[in-house]
Amino acid sequence: MRTSSISFHHPIAFWLGCLLVAAGVLAHVPMFMMGRYTHWQMVGMPMSTGMWIGMALIPLGLALSMYGLMPRLQQMRQTAQGARDARFFHIADGVPLNREHWTLVVVLIIALAVDVMKPATLGFVMPGMRSEYAIGQSKASLLALFALTGTTVGSVLWGRLGDLIGRRAAILLSALMFMGTAICGAMPTFEWNLAMCFLMGASAGGLLPIAFTLMAETVPAAHRGWLLVALGGIGTSVGYLLASGAAAILEPMFSWRVLWLLGLPTGALIIFLNRWIPESPRFLSNAGLENQARQVLRRFSGDSGHAIEDDASAPLDQIEVDEQHPIAGMRQLLRGRHASISWGLLVCGVAWGLANFGFLLWLPTNLVELGVDPRAASALLARSAILALPGITVVVWLYHYWSSFKALVLFIALSTLSLLAFALMGWMQLQSVTATVITTAALLVSVSGVIAMLIPYAAEIYPVHLRATGSGVVAAASKFGGILGAGLALFGFFNHLAMSALLIALPMAVSGVMLARSGIETRGHRLEDIQRALSG
Repeated sequence: MRTSSISFHHPIAFWLGCLLVAAGVLAHVPMFMMGRYTHWQMVGMPMSTGMWIGMALIPLGLALSMYGLMPRLQQMRQTAQGARDARFFHIADGVPLNREHWTLVVVLIIALAVDVMKPATLGFVMPGMRSEYAIGQSKASLLALFALTGTTVGSVLWGRLGDLIGRRAAILLSALMFMGTAICGAMPTFEWNLAMCFLMGASAGGLLPIAFTLMAETVPAAHRGWLLVALGGIGTSVGYLLASGAAAILEPMFSWRVLWLLGLPTGALIIFLNRWIPESPRFLSNAGLENQARQVLRRFSGDSGHAIEDDASAPLDQIEVDEQHPIAGMRQLLRGRHASISWGLLVCGVAWGLANFGFLLWLPTNLVELGVDPRAASALLARSAILALPGITVVVWLYHYWSSFKALVLFIALSTLSLLAFALMGWMQLQSVTATVITTAALLVSVSGVIAMLIPYAAEIYPVHLRATGSGVVAAASKFGGILGAGLALFGFFNHLAMSALLIALPMAVSGVMLARSGIETRGHRLEDIQRALSG
């Protein structure tokens, strides 16, 4: 296996698969363009032969591309267990950031923005979709439920794939699936949209933890924490900006359907940027590919000749042996030495999903109970969001200069207190616009801070051969909280402001206590040193 950024295990298979996926999506464009004669209304139109052929080409292309990215089975087995005979060479984590690091940061921000853009588009397609398919709010909510379920499954599946076939390979495969789900924009029935939305969610859910994993394993320890948090904050903001901008510019001209079709060019953009996405050197070393790992590291060492030392010349206390430990599979993340931290992160993820996809989603409706005029609710939320914007800067500063796990615990505590404040306001029927704005801004700041640190922290604490898996499971927990929130909403759970706020505050508080007791410091520490600390 070469480490050239444009080489693959089976390059012909990979690029042929890319062409088939693109051809499958383009086969739907003629049907979409016919919609210009019906004001882009395609509901009930029969699917053409070209569309059926295109739908067959997409899974075939994905299978070929996956084969092109997949290493040999023997290497995959070795990677899954940790390279038993590999000695992880010394890496000087004090290397300053250079052009290669910043290039990777920019590329991953673009990839993360594209990843966020896809699910963010849900809110913008919903009104037009409801109108065209003539469906009610309850049936339309199935779209969000299918998307969240897809992201949950995708986070776990792609996390495991990232540990088996590589971080870079998982990112490219996710981008290809992005491209394939663009055909959602030409589907004539709501049911087909549900199926495509599930697959879209699966591709979107997978890219997030892999991007954090690759970043954590590539940038120097001194800059890893703040760059991880900034990656999440900037990527998320840019993704929502792209989704809203595309809706404002393109939806009036081509209807809501064009927002789904954007999956083709945005996914292709990530494929194009693959030459600047290296494989993780730690993944390569764990797979027993020491020479390839050294070649990648030399790209990031700049002019520092001491960045990589030979095993023979490095001091004994600096030679890193492979990260062997009792953890042998995904289930062991909840049983081994990582168990207490894992459970704390999972409970936090579920509580965050309930707060973000449940409580905040229904907050505009519940604000009426607190004396806010319905027409002023959106303006109030917008004002609170503006006040919350500087929060990401505070998160980055605290994570980098104070403490990683203490900063996470602090924002969990702030989220808990904000929810308790809403519960108190609900019980007391306190009708104060000022108090409502302050409490809403505090909740937006705190929950944004929690998710900005949750997955980056997970990407730092797990061993190399389970890092993507652990990050994916934690990311899936946050999406599962959204699924749970959607289910509770069907029973009117969030119609009761005080009770829903209190019941969500409880697991949030429990996760804070768990992480305060079992969390370890990662700020400025090498990933190998973190594993050594966890082993006691």
